[in-house]
Amino acid sequence: MHRLRTPASWLALIALGGCASKGDLRRVEEQLLLSRADNQRADSARGAQLAEIIRTQRQIADSLDSAGRRLGQVSTQVTALKGDVSNDLISIQQQLVQVQALTGQSQVRLTELQTQLEARSEQLNVGPPAPSPDSAGGPGAPGPGSPSAEQMYAASLQQLRRGSPGTARIGFRELLRLYPAHARVPDATYFVGETFAAESPDSAAVYYGKVVESFPKSPRASSALYKLGLLAERRKDLEVARGFYQRVVRDYPRSDEAALARDRLKTLGH
Repeated sequence: MHRLRTPASWLALIALGGCASKGDLRRVEEQLLLSRADNQRADSARGAQLAEIIRTQRQIADSLDSAGRRLGQVSTQVTALKGDVSNDLISIQQQLVQVQALTGQSQVRLTELQTQLEARSEQLNVGPPAPSPDSAGGPGAPGPGSPSAEQMYAASLQQLRRGSPGTARIGFRELLRLYPAHARVPDATYFVGETFAAESPDSAAVYYGKVVESFPKSPRASSALYKLGLLAERRKDLEVARGFYQRVVRDYPRSDEAALARDRLKTLGH
């Protein structure tokens, strides 16, 4: 059994033997050709592998570059979104401040009114209070069995808070007719204006004006004056609105409405 020899081994045998037959030379040539073919196939395979590696690297590099661009776009969009959200929040805060100012009643005033309402309700549960010296009226004075001014005031205010301004208006006006000299007259006059505030601003302004002119020392006077400013501002009559706000600050500097009036003056640029 003959072993296959490499071209180098054949050349060594020939050199050692000093002579070689044509058959030996042919076998050497065949071995050389086979070896070259094997080397070429190996080189071709390695070249293909190298090309594949290079192609893969390029794909990875392109993917990374594309991902970097997309990341940059997303970052830009996020930055823009943050700016839009920030602007929206600022706008909302400004609107909230304006709404708070336009309510016309501070939390302190609301708490005060709630306390008064509860006190009147307790009085109603206990029984009608004794008639006061200033409860007497003119020709329309109440007869025996008629509700007191405090009872009428509390019931009317309750109707207003329940969302029934028409019913509340009737009660307040009846109080003004039956008890024109009662201590609740400034309050009732003011709240008649409140019942008109949403549906008839001009009528509301008439009653607010009565409070300011007829009862300037009443706690309702500062509220009525401030409400007149709001109504003027709603009509776009800014100069008149500024005048009312300035009067609130000047004549009632310690009132809750004075702080609100200062805020409105700042908003109006004066």
